Amino acid sequence: MNKGLLKSWKTDKGFGFIKSDILEHDTFIHISALKHMSRKPKVGDTIYFDVATQSDGKSKAINCRIEGVAELKLLKAPNQKNNNQPHRIAKSNFASSFLGKVASISIIAVLGFVAVNKYNHYKTNEQFNNHTLVITNADLATFDAQYPKVVIPKNTHNFTCDGRQYCTQMSSRAEAVFFINNCPNTKMDGDRDGDPCERDSRF
Repeated sequence: MNKGLLKSWKTDKGFGFIKSDILEHDTFIHISALKHMSRKPKVGDTIYFDVATQSDGKSKAINCRIEGVAELKLLKAPNQKNNNQPHRIAKSNFASSFLGKVASISIIAVLGFVAVNKYNHYKTNEQFNNHTLVITNADLATFDAQYPKVVIPKNTHNFTCDGRQYCTQMSSRAEAVFFINNCPNTKMDGDRDGDPCERDSRF
């Protein structure tokens, strides 16, 4: 590291020149190389510096410090670290809060969708059951006319199906009517008009 005196300084433009006994030419110095110092430079200050070559071939002072002047670098570091920490925590809290809200909204939406489907399914079954179980008086009034052969005559003589099939086996017309309406494989109503044993003179 080199040592020299600040030979000149232009406060309005923020630069000056350092004269060193070691270097052949004066070295250009900019205010940005001393921004970590606690005060601005002034002519006559002893400057410690390194030399770097610029793109145009000229040299400039870098890593500079003023002898006897405190540096601000050590004072800034703790504050800078503390200032950044709340910012990181805030960003982390924001991310966690946002993801939590998104997850909650998604869960609520799914539960709502399932509940609506369950309700619709229940209402459909309820309507179907109500529709199939309700029989109105009008239905009962027209049932006999729509299904005349399904009506079973009253069994006043305690007739039972015992395997008989023919008119000659019947004791009365009422018994024949009971058999053709309730018993299988009867052969007493050839024209299937609901009037059995039409040719049986007994009846």
